[in-house]
Amino acid sequence: MDRNEIERCDTVEVHRELLKSVSGKMPKEEELYDLAELFKVFGDSTRIRILFVLFEAEVCVCDLAEALNMTQSAISHQLKILKQNKLVRSRREGKSVFYALADGHVRTIIDQGREHIEEE
Repeated sequence: MDRNEIERCDTVEVHRELLKSVSGKMPKEEELYDLAELFKVFGDSTRIRILFVLFEAEVCVCDLAEALNMTQSAISHQLKILKQNKLVRSRREGKSVFYALADGHVRTIIDQGREHIEEE
C-alpha cells in the first residue's frame, strides 16, 4: 500500500455511542468557522515572518519593512490582517506606530506548530 493512500474500513459499521459522545463535544458551527479563519491567517509566510520579528521586539512599520526587505505598504497590509484577527496590537508614539504581539497565545500557537512540523 502506498504510504500516502488513505486506509478505509472493509465494512460499513457505524459506532453510534462513539458518535453520540463526539457530537456532544463538537463546538458550534460559528466557533469552528472562526477557528478556521484564524488558522488561515497563519497560512501566509509574510505574516509568519512579521510575527517572528515581533517575537523579539516591538517595532514600527519602517523597521519591519527594513527587516523583511519589503515595502511599508506591503507590511501595513499584512499588519492590518494580523490586527483584525487580534494577533498584534499597535500603539502610537509621536509620528510612529509600534506593533507588538497581542498576547502570549500567538507565540504558543507558532511554537506548537513548529514542534509539530519537526516531529518525525
